[in-house]
Amino acid sequence: MEFDDLQFVPGTAPETGETGDAAPAPAPAPVPAPGAGISPNPAIELLADLLETTGLVPADRLAQARVRAGQTGSLAQAIVEESLAPSAGVARVVAATHHLPFVDLSAEGIEKSAAEAIPTHVLERIVALPYRIEGDTLKIAIADPTNVQGIDELRLATRYTLDVGVASRDDIEAELRKMVRASEAWERAAMVEEEFDLEVAEHEEEDDLEQDDGVSDAPLVRLVNSIILQAAEDGASDLHFDPAEDALVVRLRVDGVLHEVQRIPKRLSTAVTTRLKVLAKLDIAERRKPQDGRISLNAKSAGRLLDIRVAVLPTVEGESIVMRLIDKSKRLPTLEDLGLSDSMRATMEELVYRPTGALLVTGPTGSGKSTTLYASLAAINRPDINILTVEDPVEYRMPGLNQVQVNPKAGLTFASALRSMLRSDPDVIMVGEIRDAETAKMAIEAALTGHLVLSTLHTNDAPSALTRLNEMGVEPFLTGSAVTAVLAQRLARKLCTHCCEMYIPTPDEMRAARFTAEQAASADGISLYRKRGCPRCNQTGYKGRIGIYQLMVMSETLERLAAQHASREEMERAAIEAGMSTLWDDGLSKVASGLTSLEELGRVLV
Repeated sequence: MEFDDLQFVPGTAPETGETGDAAPAPAPAPVPAPGAGISPNPAIELLADLLETTGLVPADRLAQARVRAGQTGSLAQAIVEESLAPSAGVARVVAATHHLPFVDLSAEGIEKSAAEAIPTHVLERIVALPYRIEGDTLKIAIADPTNVQGIDELRLATRYTLDVGVASRDDIEAELRKMVRASEAWERAAMVEEEFDLEVAEHEEEDDLEQDDGVSDAPLVRLVNSIILQAAEDGASDLHFDPAEDALVVRLRVDGVLHEVQRIPKRLSTAVTTRLKVLAKLDIAERRKPQDGRISLNAKSAGRLLDIRVAVLPTVEGESIVMRLIDKSKRLPTLEDLGLSDSMRATMEELVYRPTGALLVTGPTGSGKSTTLYASLAAINRPDINILTVEDPVEYRMPGLNQVQVNPKAGLTFASALRSMLRSDPDVIMVGEIRDAETAKMAIEAALTGHLVLSTLHTNDAPSALTRLNEMGVEPFLTGSAVTAVLAQRLARKLCTHCCEMYIPTPDEMRAARFTAEQAASADGISLYRKRGCPRCNQTGYKGRIGIYQLMVMSETLERLAAQHASREEMERAAIEAGMSTLWDDGLSKVASGLTSLEELGRVLV
């Protein structure tokens, strides 16, 4: 893996080449004549006939793939590269064509000793993966069984007898990438540790500034780069470097859950944290106070342009560093992407098109509140209205919006920015978060004076938002008049569509999950899904996330209760009587749809 594709950039956009000149455009490839390049290879013809019979690939697209297969020698590879059919489906057809077993790597599992039985560079070239050793037999999955030369090379590379099966090319390549990444990270850590061995005594006696002498050491730089690149490729939202008694523990937060990916030897922890502080332009000599910085980088191989916020916190074991990865190249979300039910989405579209009022989104940190606000702004963004936002940080750059970044050091807070915005002729104001009484009062007053205000609060559910505003000092009668709706939300991990398994829940399980009595009584007819794990989801059973929502639209009854200082429980009962569903009810509907599992729903909401 090359780490030249991880470029740290001074601005928000990646740099061009060294001279700034654009690379010359490649000459256009000649277009083959109809029928040209089609190989008469009997194996290709047999596979093509079987694919056409099964209907997995349309006949017209199959002709395209056969042209490309004449150049690459593999019809299966051509079909996958052209995205004409799922890799797993093609692998099953290939296995049937050659009378070989199909290997589901997620179900079989991969033994470390088996995977290490053949050099990785050989496996990468042939696209094969050993997954089990049984006596003198090495069971191996291969993507293309017509590659006879490759199979012969595999036989020469090991002392075991090979038992060949066919697996999905995507699954094999995903596992090989993980193996390469893990081995390279350990090799770099070993290289750095070996070079530190000779001078460890001297380093222990030096002060902070002198210990930084080796920060530009090439193996150390590559080690840090490889970890950041892995976080970018895995789609992580956060990267943690946590000091422990015997190591520096590296963890990634993917789909809201932390996973340990590496343990760096304790003697290297100071060098690694110093390197990260240099990248974030922080004071490397200061180790007693918290520090905040940022890194801009372009991870080409992951296709992500990242703005990384770096937070350094001194702990009893050393400095802990948390890096928040904000993907600036990510596509803007829409209301359809959020996972709202049809009725809830229709109500949200009606609410965001109102000219006045306050729409509040609530939930804990990391529950997707900002994404919901951006999706709402994207729905109403048009040239004839003036939309102003104040955020910390600005996560998406949206054309047509005037976005303000909070800067406390310069005196630019949410409250001061909001005060200035009200003098800038806004139609819509988005406040990233209501954190204090002054911001809350100004946001509510703006909603009462002819503006649409969108903002977030930290509460557990929708009714609690009204009581929280009252606790912040907003007059109750203003809260009831200004707030048009409150959307509470959580993010639950979606089941991996490639490996989830169906099961029939028992009536007791249904009752424990708070299904209705009628649903529990008819449990025999209800099928739910649960996680299993495969290479595509890194054996977690989940891939991606979906929102769970509770929408409370203000009514006369709720306005009256808010003005009377009613409790959260009273407002919740009134909202449910008016048709509001709970977060658990919305989550159960997504469980019943097969989008997530009861286990995940309990993790998020209980």
